[in-house]
Amino acid sequence: MGNISSFIKYQRKKQGLTQEDLAAKAGVGIRFIRDMEQGKETLQLNKVEQVLALFGFQLAPEKQQLDAYDIFWNYLHEAVKITLTNKISKYGIIIKEIIDIQENKITAWLFVPNNNALKYQQKPEDSLTEIIQHRDIQQIEIQ
Repeated sequence: MGNISSFIKYQRKKQGLTQEDLAAKAGVGIRFIRDMEQGKETLQLNKVEQVLALFGFQLAPEKQQLDAYDIFWNYLHEAVKITLTNKISKYGIIIKEIIDIQENKITAWLFVPNNNALKYQQKPEDSLTEIIQHRDIQQIEIQ
């Protein structure tokens, strides 16, 4: 339920909704929204579907990968070590999420490698950053 809880919280805040607003729009109780955002494991799927439908989504099976919304909430603007699926490790700071507008989901990250961090602080330039595709991230940890 972690992916859904992070996703719901991200979408709610992105749209400027309070938990109370979301509960009212979805036709569920405030406690349900709180439980869902906290990752409670025993939730009624029909109610989860109601909330997801407000954002234009539905539950669907998907290949397991790192939760993009977990990265957004816990690793954005932090010094991290990212291990890619090709086993290359990158050290630096994730500075921004990149969203696929059509799918309305995070698909990549704007990343400043450690060797460019000081230059980027002095003068932020795109040439000092790189884009890391979310699907290529195998593991992420705080440095």
